[in-house]
Amino acid sequence: MKLSATRVRALKDPGRYSDGEGLHLFISKIGRKSWVQRITVDGRRRDIGLGGYPKVSLAQARKRTADNREAIGNGRDPVADKRKPSTPTFREAAHVVHEANKPRWRNGSHARAWIQTLERHAFPKIGNKPIDTISRTDVLTVLTPIWSSRPETARRVRQRMRTIFRWAMANELIETNPAGEAIDGALPSMPKVKAHLRALPYQEVASALHIVDASQTSPASKYCLKFLVLTASRSGEARGATWDEIDLEDASWTIPGSRMKAGMEHRVPLIDQAIDVLMLARQLEDGSGLCFPSPLRPGRMLSDMTLTNILRKSGLADRATVHGFRTSFKTWTMEQTDTPWAVGEAALAHQLGGSVEQAYARSDLFDRRRALMQQWADYIAA
Repeated sequence: MKLSATRVRALKDPGRYSDGEGLHLFISKIGRKSWVQRITVDGRRRDIGLGGYPKVSLAQARKRTADNREAIGNGRDPVADKRKPSTPTFREAAHVVHEANKPRWRNGSHARAWIQTLERHAFPKIGNKPIDTISRTDVLTVLTPIWSSRPETARRVRQRMRTIFRWAMANELIETNPAGEAIDGALPSMPKVKAHLRALPYQEVASALHIVDASQTSPASKYCLKFLVLTASRSGEARGATWDEIDLEDASWTIPGSRMKAGMEHRVPLIDQAIDVLMLARQLEDGSGLCFPSPLRPGRMLSDMTLTNILRKSGLADRATVHGFRTSFKTWTMEQTDTPWAVGEAALAHQLGGSVEQAYARSDLFDRRRALMQQWADYIAA
């Protein structure tokens, strides 16, 4: 049934409403109305946006539909005619979105991985296509080969593609998101499984450190890994530690919020064994201010793979990850100590409770954490 001006004005429910001759009124989930014409050029079915309603009326949309049909009859491609020379390719749009988001990503490795996954999986297939020509079928050609074999990678690729297409929609380059929910029916369901990082039983942490000490790896990486274990810190926090963050007189390490996952400054108690490691690391100073500078790249911090490579060379990688040592520590606190939950969480720099609870619980439990970390170090040494 053909649409009427009154019905177009009254329609509210999201969906696609046909007017015939390939013309459709599309209503988004947020109520935005736009005109889309489905056409076939060179045997390929495509959608072409005709503008938003009410800026483009029903009569105007019908006129544009007729013009496009006439163009096709004369051997022209109305999509190519409509496209502006400035319309970016998918690759160009991805780099624009990547650069726009980089300032809010504290983790440099995440920023690199964001674009690298697209370079590996999406760019070879759709990178050079103008973004307004990419269809759901194109998106499926990217996702289908990895959807079942590499599900986590596929999720990330799709999420990043959706972000890029949302940017294109906001800039009125496309009308709909080809990586959106409409392709769900063509992809097998994927169970939501949370993969836990491998972690050694806490009883084996001491022997693991002995194996690492005996390995043929650089002193900087060995010291950094041991310091990470003794302080229950994250890889990036330990690798990026600088001497101006260390207060040997107070026996504390203050990590600025810019280097913390939660974005808040965190003070770490330095127990005897951690200070011993720092004294050994003093011999490695190269003028960069880093506690554990890279032996391969003078003046720069150890790479994010350095500590993982230690575990590989030590034969531990199939049973443990660097981050997993935090799990070993947490399990030890629960099974071998009577440490209150809040103290254990604070030692891991986890946020406690909701915003109201945090507003009242302002103590960082520093002294109690110092006692706990000394217990942990003594346990490892024993």
